Amino acid sequence: MRHQNSVFHSLTKHVPWSKFEHIVEKYGADQLVRKLTTKRQFIALLYGQFSGSTSLREVVTGMASHETRLYHVGAAPVKRSTMSDANSKRPWQVFSELFAQMLPQAHRGLRRATADAVRLIDSTSVRLSSLSEDWATFSADVFGAKAHIVYDPNADRPVYFAVTPANVNDITAAKAMPIEPSATYVYDLGYYDYGWWARLDDAGCRFVTRLKKNTPISVVEENRVPKNSNIVRDCIGHLPVRLANSRNNPLQVPVREITVIIDSDPDAPGKHVLDVPALAPHRPAHGYADLVITARDRSGQQLLGRLENAPDQRVSIDFDNPPRWLS
Repeated sequence: MRHQNSVFHSLTKHVPWSKFEHIVEKYGADQLVRKLTTKRQFIALLYGQFSGSTSLREVVTGMASHETRLYHVGAAPVKRSTMSDANSKRPWQVFSELFAQMLPQAHRGLRRATADAVRLIDSTSVRLSSLSEDWATFSADVFGAKAHIVYDPNADRPVYFAVTPANVNDITAAKAMPIEPSATYVYDLGYYDYGWWARLDDAGCRFVTRLKKNTPISVVEENRVPKNSNIVRDCIGHLPVRLANSRNNPLQVPVREITVIIDSDPDAPGKHVLDVPALAPHRPAHGYADLVITARDRSGQQLLGRLENAPDQRVSIDFDNPPRWLS
């Protein structure tokens, strides 16, 4: 009977195996390995993910039931003990680097025009057990890691990530991230670094962030705001020229800030209403306008976004779960 490739076989064709083999060699993942190579381990992990297996026993049993087809995907039946040892001892960097290699490939068909690309940068901490104490020690008895992520809200997926010990500052990890020319980056105070901002500007990027309360801005232009509206201020200015220790600020470009206060939405308890059409006079014909949104009943909490990304209608906003064009 003529052989027909399975769906699983077709999926594995998207893996750049030549790059995978190079990564395996780079980290010496197959040294002293007799049967279960890193490739076979990876295929077994993929099978477990796609089949919805919840244990190694399910992975082993499921692969054994398809033994005659495993040859065509470069795999073989695995033993539970051998798989367990491989998962605990093989260098995890192999799979992390493969993920980084494949992410642009998966994202390629979803990429928007570069000038319209928006990237959200943030991090999240993960509590770990003492088994990670050799690399993820946060304090004397606390262990953890931190995932640093660049997220594309339009494609609804990350485009970059890195894992570090939990005590690595966000801006330290950000400086190692690749920069997409002409993209717009949105991030919080954890990425407050004028030198890094200048790198973004040199690459033709725009960025939306929050300024520290003690950051003085030399305002060069105050735009008119309508009376009795939620718009508090619309201004253009410069950041400080000099920094601590008489250092020059590497970022000397005009910045624009629109501050908006929004009220509770009477039709949606717990949410706030933003009248976007009222902001239309402040929507630039060319360029971009950054929004800083605060709520009267949420002192100190702000949302950041771009005016041109807002819908042309009144919108109800949940500060705990904001829409994609805000962060």
